[in-house]
Amino acid sequence: MTPQELEAVRARLETFAAEMFSGFARTDQRRWGERYVRGLLTDGARKSMEPMAARLGVDRQGLQQFCTDAPWAHQLVLAELAWRMDAAINPAAWVVDDVSFVKDGQESPGVAAQYCGALGKTANCQVAPSVHLVTDAASCPVNWRLFVPEQWDPASPRTEDPAAVAARRQRCRIPADVGHVPKWQLALDMIDELESWGLDPPLVVADEGYGQDGAFRLGLTERDIPYVVGVRSDTALLEAEACRSVAPYAGTGRRPVPRYRQRRISARQLVLEGGRRALHTVRWRMGSKGPLRSRFAALRVRPAGVRIRRAYAGGELPVCWLLAEWPPGEPEPVKYWLSTLEADVPLRRLVGLAKIRWRIEHDYRELKTGLGLDHFEGRTWSGWHHHVTLVSVAHAFCTLERLNPKAPAAA
Repeated sequence: MTPQELEAVRARLETFAAEMFSGFARTDQRRWGERYVRGLLTDGARKSMEPMAARLGVDRQGLQQFCTDAPWAHQLVLAELAWRMDAAINPAAWVVDDVSFVKDGQESPGVAAQYCGALGKTANCQVAPSVHLVTDAASCPVNWRLFVPEQWDPASPRTEDPAAVAARRQRCRIPADVGHVPKWQLALDMIDELESWGLDPPLVVADEGYGQDGAFRLGLTERDIPYVVGVRSDTALLEAEACRSVAPYAGTGRRPVPRYRQRRISARQLVLEGGRRALHTVRWRMGSKGPLRSRFAALRVRPAGVRIRRAYAGGELPVCWLLAEWPPGEPEPVKYWLSTLEADVPLRRLVGLAKIRWRIEHDYRELKTGLGLDHFEGRTWSGWHHHVTLVSVAHAFCTLERLNPKAPAAA
């Protein structure tokens, strides 16, 4: 925002900041919180400490101490944020995703050579899963985790020098109880935390980076949370009509047990066998250039990967939806999803939820380009979590301004 735009919304910003930082015991911390958020909202090429302090006309060391060293619990702020935005947005889904932060050095917590979504290749970066409250009209991140690669965990069998790793962690002030946890488990942990704050997930949407892992899908099912998640084309399935049968008893040895004897088939092959005649054209929302349409197939299937079969050993494999997008002009489907939405769900709703992840790309773009999500230059665990929390508060304020028809200033 320009200084003039920020001045026009300052009263609303101060009220919002007071609400977000109401859990701070000290008045000076509440004041620094509002200043930091105001610095993130103010126009400027960099949203790191020195340029923000200069634009705000405040002491840089005070601003840095608040973000990097002050002992405030970022979870308290995120809980306030989640309550406020859940009521404001009334989300259609919780969307799980992750974002990467490209780094030059090796001293930032969690930095490693790993897949970097920002560059589309392996690079030196940090990776952070997040959970967003989403509708087609608005969205907001409300929980974060910083992924800890195995080389940052002294207890990992892949760690060659545990003592060096422990020293590295100490420099970044990574808590002793924080180790390597798969991203899908971090996502479930964030969902559990949001529920512990009193929020109720309508359903969860995620891309194949999470949806492909059977443990993530099982975790959602165990929590009675419906989902629409991306999967790969080679995901092993059975047709919904598949049933268990018992082979004839030979008279010796163990008696046969019921099992599925039908062949497993990939999601790709199952849709290809159905052919183009099984496709339906669906318009799921209006885009900037008109209605968004494509062709989709929706089939009832039983996921039959190794982890799923082990989880349901001796029982029926559950039936769910396989959704596939097969655009005109493409020789085969280009995207696949599994969903546990009800059997009579309208196809347009199923497609709309599968496609609702577009809001997350909008969030990340605004968080990075406008609010300095990846501008944090500190090297501490708590500092990173403080910064992304404060950026989320700034983003939430922008979202509320856009949703407010009476807001006179651009947000």
